[in-house]
Amino acid sequence: MSSLLLKRVRKGDIARSHDIGRVVHALEELADDQAWRVTIEPAKSKRSNDANAYYWGVVVELMSESTGYEPEEIHEYLCGARWGWKDKRVPKTPRNPQGVESVPVRTTTTDEHGKRAVLTIMEFMEFTEFARRFAAKKLGLFIPDPDPNYKLHEEREEQAA
Repeated sequence: MSSLLLKRVRKGDIARSHDIGRVVHALEELADDQAWRVTIEPAKSKRSNDANAYYWGVVVELMSESTGYEPEEIHEYLCGARWGWKDKRVPKTPRNPQGVESVPVRTTTTDEHGKRAVLTIMEFMEFTEFARRFAAKKLGLFIPDPDPNYKLHEEREEQAA
C-alpha cells in the first residue's frame, strides 16, 4: 500500500501543481491487472511513540504499581473519569446477573460510537496531563515530567544530597 502526503498550498501555487503531478504519477504506476481503491483523507498528525511510551511506561505504570491494578484497568478508568461512562450489555454471569457493565464513553483511540478516532497530539497531551493531575489529587502520587533528561536530574539531586 502506498501513501502520499500533500502539502497545504493555495490553488495556483506551483507546489500544488507538483503535488497533483505526484498523485497522477502514482496512479499511472498502479498495475493494470487488478482493481484499485483510492482514498483521499485529511492528513492528521498523530501522537509520537515517545508520548505513548511516556503515558504507558511512566504515568500508567506508576499508577498501576501504586494501586495494584493492571495498566489496562488504569487506562480504562482514566478514560471513564475524563469522558464519562456508558452502560454496555454483556453476557450475564453469576456475579453480573443484569448483564451490564460500565465502559468509558470514549478512549484515546475510539470515539463515543466505537469508531476509530485517535486523539490529536494536543488532545493526547491534555489527557496525559489529566492523568497526572488525577494521580496527584486522588492517589497522592507524583508523576515526573516527560523530560528526557529526568533520570540525569534525579541522579544529580541524589548526589547533591
